[in-house]
Amino acid sequence: MWNGLWELLWERHRGKTLGSVGGVLLGLIYLICGLWDMLIFALIVYTCYHIGNRVERGEPAIPVETTWRWIMDKWRLFR
Repeated sequence: MWNGLWELLWERHRGKTLGSVGGVLLGLIYLICGLWDMLIFALIVYTCYHIGNRVERGEPAIPVETTWRWIMDKWRLFR
């Protein structure tokens, strides 16, 4: 019975299911460790998710050249 329910949720509402499970996990971390530890953990998870998403799309994990050009364009304004 439970397997059928989880399969149905996973097929039809994957994002909602993952969001709910993630919310429960972050809530437990908050209750156990505290607010700031939970926020640092969430930042690390989001960063890893973002890097993984970029790799799946075929982009570089960390866009060094683009970031370097953006910084240099901003820095030239101060010269």
